[in-house]
Formats: sequence, C-alpha cells, structure tokens
Amino acid sequence: MAHVKGTRILGFEDTALMSRILTLMTLSFHIIYATIGVGVPLMIMIAQWVGIRKNDEHYILLARRWARGFVITVAVGVVTGTAIGLQLSLLWPNFMQMAGNVIALPLFMEVFAFFFEAIFLGIYLYTWDRFEDQRKHFLLLVPVALGAAASSVFITIVNSFMNAPQGFDVLNGELVNVSPLLAMFSPAVPTKVAHVLSTAFMTSAFVLASIAAFRLLRGSNHIYHKKALFLTMKLALVFSVATAIIGDFSGKYLAEYQPEKLAAAEWHFETGSEAELVLFGVLDGEEPKYAIRIPYALSILAHGVPSGEVIGLNDFPEDEIPPLWIHYLFDTMVTLGMWLAFFSFVYVVGAWRGWSIVTRKWFRWLTVLSGPLAMLAIQAGWWFTEVGRQPWILRGYMKTSEGATTSGQVDLMIVLFAGLYVILGIGTVVVLSRMYKRNPVEKELAQRESVKGGEE
Repeated sequence: MAHVKGTRILGFEDTALMSRILTLMTLSFHIIYATIGVGVPLMIMIAQWVGIRKNDEHYILLARRWARGFVITVAVGVVTGTAIGLQLSLLWPNFMQMAGNVIALPLFMEVFAFFFEAIFLGIYLYTWDRFEDQRKHFLLLVPVALGAAASSVFITIVNSFMNAPQGFDVLNGELVNVSPLLAMFSPAVPTKVAHVLSTAFMTSAFVLASIAAFRLLRGSNHIYHKKALFLTMKLALVFSVATAIIGDFSGKYLAEYQPEKLAAAEWHFETGSEAELVLFGVLDGEEPKYAIRIPYALSILAHGVPSGEVIGLNDFPEDEIPPLWIHYLFDTMVTLGMWLAFFSFVYVVGAWRGWSIVTRKWFRWLTVLSGPLAMLAIQAGWWFTEVGRQPWILRGYMKTSEGATTSGQVDLMIVLFAGLYVILGIGTVVVLSRMYKRNPVEKELAQRESVKGGEE
C-alpha cells in the first residue's frame, strides 16, 4: 500500500494503521453507550413490572429514574453511532465498495429499529402518571426493549459477516450472485448475537448495581437503594451464567470457523489432542512461561471432549496469524466474566441467607467495582473480536490494509474525534450527576407521597 504524504500531526505515515486507531477509539467509546442502550431498557422494564406485581412504589420510581438517565446515554450513543457510520465510508471505502451491496440490509434495518425504539421511548417518558392502569404504561416499554435489542442484533450481523462472509461469489474480482439474506445469516450470527445481548444485559445490571452500592456507601441507607441493589445483582447473576454458557458455544464456533483466532488466543502452536488452556504468562518463542495451565480445557472448549484435536498456529500461513497479544484480551475477558459470575452468586446467596458479609463496607466497594469491571470485560471482548480477525477486514477476501483509505488527513480526524469523545464523556458524567443530585430519591418519594395525600 502506498504511503500518502501530507500534514502529519501524530507522525504516522501508514493510513491503514491510523484508520484502525481511529476506528478502535470510536468503537471503544461507543460500546459504553451501546451496551447501556441495549441492556438498560430491559432493566427498566423488569423494575416496572416488579413494581406493578408487588404494588411497590420503590420499583416504579426505580424504573422512572433509570429511564431519565437512559435518555442522556441514548443521546450520546446517537452521536457516536453516527460517527461510526461516517467512518465506515470515510476510512474503509474499499471495504464498503466491495461489501456494501451485500450487507447493507441489516445496516438499514438497524436505523429502523432505532427509530422504533425512540418513538416508543418518547411516548413512555411523556405519559407518566397518565394511565390509571400502570400495566398499560408498562406495555410501552416492550417495543423500547425490543427495538434496543434489535439494533444490536442487526449491527452484530454486520460484524458476523465480516468474520464469516457468505452470500456471494467472486468472479474476476467482482461480487456476483449476491444474496443479502444469506449474507445476514452467517455461521457466526447465533453465537455472536447471543453473546452481545447477554453481555449487554449482564453489564447493565452490574453498572446499575454499582450505582446503588455507591449510594449506600455514601450514607443513603434508604430501602429504595437496597431493593435496587438486590434486583440488579439477581439479574447480573442470571446473565453472567448465560454469558458463560454462550461463551462456551463461542469457543466451539471459533474452533470450527476461525481456528487461527482460537489458537492465537491460547498460544497453541502445535496441532494436537488433549490441549491445555493457557491463562496469562509470557511467551518465550513458542513456549508460554509463568502461565496458569488447565489440562484438557482447550480441547473441551473447542470440541466438548478432553481428547478433541485443536489446530495449532503452525498450520497457518504466517501472514494470516492474528497478533499473539490477543491472548491477554481473551484471558481478561474470561477471568473478569468468571469473577463477576462468582461475585454475584455470593451476593445473591448471601442476601437470601442473611449473611452479614454482603452488607459490609469492603464488600459493597467490590460491588461498586463490579460495574467498571463488567465494562472492562466488554471492551476486552470487542478488542479480541476485532483484533483477532486481523489481518482481515473481510475474512478470506480482503485484508485490512486493502480496505483502508489513502487520505493523508486521518491523523487530524483522530485528534478531532478524540476531542469530541472527551467532551461527550465529561458532559455525560456532569449532566447525569447534576440530574440525580438535584432530585435525590428521598425528595422524589416525599413529593409522590404528598401528591397521593392531596388526591385522597
């Protein structure tokens, strides 16, 4: 690929590298809001349903306050999502020219899913206290949650296509016999879609639990926060277990369709059976040192049996092997996921059995930490997904270097978008903090009780 000379701010000459940096930066920032955007609507819906079933005003208010904060994250998510759409065209024009007519359908469907969600979200927010029967108001949340989930499904379908492209033939360098529907339902779709949804629900539950635990630590010992914490930790446990199960299926998908990615993630060089799982460590040539080794675990992950044969990196062309540092991303994702599942299990059982440990200060600080750790696991997982596909942007058909722009201004775009994300990130924190500080839960409950008393 020819290097393009021009005004350089960051000092890089490789536009493909700069395009990757900008795309990674945008995706890393957007995934925070996208995860919340997918998971929180379900949390709101569950809280309101519990409130209706139990006739408990605390859960109803929980849904209401979550919904207010959710609107802020949706607004920022729209900005970052638009940035991703622009960057696909500006940074990866060759990829979009080649694959755009094959996989454009789910991109359009994602837009419709978002509008579907946004319309009902607006109606839901502006019709509080206008329904005598709260169940009718609750029904407005169903399309909101479905629209949010559908948006993530359609975007994940596009990503799945990049990892397992199908639905077309290549004739003289041109794509022919294009079948958009076949392209949408690639072998990667079931595990990727399920994993994205379960991790979004899990992470959102941990983030909300983290907020509730923080409020308890700050001295607000209101039953509202205790109910919020117990509800979200129960949901976190459910989706943590679901994520672990789906993760096992994802490992089997990689073994069959992207064996080089699995081998790189586990530093598995020689093809063989009874393969061990390697966690962390340092690579010395082809020998992992100081690592945690779990006998037979890689064969079980790949094939479900200890004797399963796992293909090694030495069986692949050197220029098609992903960067070996994805091993640490895989380990981070798995380790954090297992810790969060264990931690939520201890909390739920402890709260149910009345263990004093779950109310101790240090344990609640661990609960506060669970939200950021869950988000870190999400980041590690997406980095692993994208970097683990390298050197391909469209696996088997187009390498990343071939799909990138040749513009000499990508480094300027990196600086400008980095500034935008800093402003959006700080702005989100400031707006949400002020919103909830000005309307503490005690004040809102007092106001609602006053209104009810006046009506009576």
